[in-house]
Amino acid sequence: MARGTIFSGESKNIEYKVTLPDKSEKYMKTIVAFANTQGGKLIVGVDDKTHEIVGVETEILFQLMDGIANAISDSCMPQIIPDIEPQTIDGKTVIIVSVEAGKNRPYYLKSKGKENGTYIRVAGTSRQAFPEKIRELEMEGARISWDELTCVGYPVSENVTEKLCREIKSFREKAGMTEHSVKKEQLINWKILKQNEGKLLATNAYALLTSDYFPFSKTQCAVFKGTDRAVFLDKREFIGPIYTQIESAVDFVLRNIRLGATIDGLVRKEKYELPPEAIREMIINAHCHRNLLDESCIQVAIYDNRLEVTSPGGLYNGLTYEEVMNGHSKIRNKAIANIFSQMGLVEAWGSGVKRILNAAKEYGLPEPKFQEFDNMFRVELFRNSLPMTSENKHIGETSEKHRRNIGETSEKHGIVELNSTQQEIVKLLLENNQLSAAKLAEKIGVASRNIESNIKKLKEFGILVRHGSPKNGYWEVTDCGEKNNEDTE
Repeated sequence: MARGTIFSGESKNIEYKVTLPDKSEKYMKTIVAFANTQGGKLIVGVDDKTHEIVGVETEILFQLMDGIANAISDSCMPQIIPDIEPQTIDGKTVIIVSVEAGKNRPYYLKSKGKENGTYIRVAGTSRQAFPEKIRELEMEGARISWDELTCVGYPVSENVTEKLCREIKSFREKAGMTEHSVKKEQLINWKILKQNEGKLLATNAYALLTSDYFPFSKTQCAVFKGTDRAVFLDKREFIGPIYTQIESAVDFVLRNIRLGATIDGLVRKEKYELPPEAIREMIINAHCHRNLLDESCIQVAIYDNRLEVTSPGGLYNGLTYEEVMNGHSKIRNKAIANIFSQMGLVEAWGSGVKRILNAAKEYGLPEPKFQEFDNMFRVELFRNSLPMTSENKHIGETSEKHRRNIGETSEKHGIVELNSTQQEIVKLLLENNQLSAAKLAEKIGVASRNIESNIKKLKEFGILVRHGSPKNGYWEVTDCGEKNNEDTE
């Protein structure tokens, strides 16, 4: 490895030691963590703070190398066999201990046992693994995907199976894929169902695709005021088959972001402020790659400045952040990933991140942010902040709850005809959305009580929405309010 790479600073897979610690356990945690994550190099003879090459004394070089090999052999379970070699840099010799990503996971310190002695690498440090991470490492070591395991006690119903087959076929048709009927035989081939002594058994994937059987299988969606989670404006929780959760979550986001209009030649085209394909990709990826052994759920959060999708579980099986950004993919949930592919939800392996980046670029948005933690992965898609002008102040910021009310009101009232006072109220609020009832009464020349009565009606029609406090808030005129105003002019 080039000098510039291994001596440029500690990273997720490089760690320096000036000298070998007296207690081998201090660096054994790093060795174990490398084996449990994506491998790495422990370099002895480099100052971990200044990155200055101090070197190891030649007289004890081979003694130290033997000591490292013996300590790793004695301390770690299962056996880890590192590559230990000297390297001379600027006239000084260092020891490079290279550990490959292990296949017999989990690796742990014998003295502490599996439960307390399993470590993983997170952002340049070695940390003790959570119990759910240990269980996932066990499955990685056994080459098992949790979603392919039998869901003991979960019934396989003919009606439910036929419905799932119809749904898969419907998704295939929407995606423009080759038509063919989907039968239970395909579900067996795709490891959604298992055959055992003439009986059909459900896998965990079958349960995830047909019910709300697992309490953790849900998508929590929320709209927050501002840029943090201090105050929420609306929230919904979606359960049931995971493909319906995806559709519901995407719809929730689209209902709660701005929908503007552009003119293409003579055609007026509506356009969301965020690319729908990126929103969809973020939510599909979250379900496809989440850790199903972690009992947290997927979270979709809308803030004033961004959309944020968080899924349980960090990157899988030694996959690095750099590899993800370059289009590499390791499949955590094989049955779910396969069925998503068969349904046309996943177009090409490893393309999700690039699709999100490209969609944001085409929209002229800031570059999306991808964050990896030890027990979660987060994608942030940033909104362009729009100044409050008379052209756009009536667009967006309406909670899903209110949008639902608008739909119900429209059905109830049909086409709403506004009286002259209501038309004036709408017109004035489009010009200044912070006018009080008293100010409106003064400008229109009617009593305040008359204004308050008409505002109540406009709220019932779903044309006016009040945001914020009575003193410092503002009015939102919805699209249907503007249209009504245009129709009467």
